[in-house]
Amino acid sequence: MKTLFAHWKAAFLTGLAVVLPAAVSIGVVIWLLGTVANFTDTLLVFVPKAWTHTRNGEGPMHLYWSVLALVLAILLVGLVGRLARYYFGKKLIQVVDVVLMRVPLLNRIYSALKQINEAFTSNKAATFKQVVLVEFPRLGLYSIGFITGTQNGEVQAKSRETLLSVFVPTPPLTGGSIVLVPEADVVKLDMSVADGLKFIMSLGSVSPAYVSQETALGAGAARDSTEPGLPRNLVGVSEDGGLTAPVPPWTALVGERTTAAVALPMEPKIR
Repeated sequence: MKTLFAHWKAAFLTGLAVVLPAAVSIGVVIWLLGTVANFTDTLLVFVPKAWTHTRNGEGPMHLYWSVLALVLAILLVGLVGRLARYYFGKKLIQVVDVVLMRVPLLNRIYSALKQINEAFTSNKAATFKQVVLVEFPRLGLYSIGFITGTQNGEVQAKSRETLLSVFVPTPPLTGGSIVLVPEADVVKLDMSVADGLKFIMSLGSVSPAYVSQETALGAGAARDSTEPGLPRNLVGVSEDGGLTAPVPPWTALVGERTTAAVALPMEPKIR
């Protein structure tokens, strides 16, 4: 009975590992589409509700009308982006920007969102520049972080040392902390930003392969030793600068006269 229960439990956990990611992904997509639909459906305000909604306008919106509203929103966003490339569009965006910045309370929200958008869409530099290790949230505990910039203003002037802005995210990248770390206390890693994000999203279970410089040098030395010719570890140099042949192990049995290496009249190989 226990064996049967153990087999069923193992099969259930395996099935859960297969089904759960797909179910969560589908649920997130459905939630995202529903959230977007709440905004895009308002674009069809000029259409009578009796046409777009079930039960003569009292029920939810028909699916095909929601898809049409989503397509309309995409077209409008593309049109705004197209106009932003021309002089008239730029001036219009500046006017809207000035108006929104003069509205109390709304100006703070709009300004914060605008700065975040510019940080993630700027072409000057990547938002996440390098993956690093920092001692966070206390000394002795290390966290994966991403360098986002260098503090050159008031922070550096009052701290009197070079501080790096490091973003330490929390899985699944829904939040995190901004820490200012002295450059000397930051351990820079060789992994790419994409590998760092995978490491965090997988809760540390997926880490990129790493080959240290010592291992790479050792592999190169081993590869060189397999090249044709006399083995490097057996070839010596005589007093006059010539190469010496290796001494076979059986020569020790012949006598003292044969134990010494014999100089060969050969030129050293130039690489």
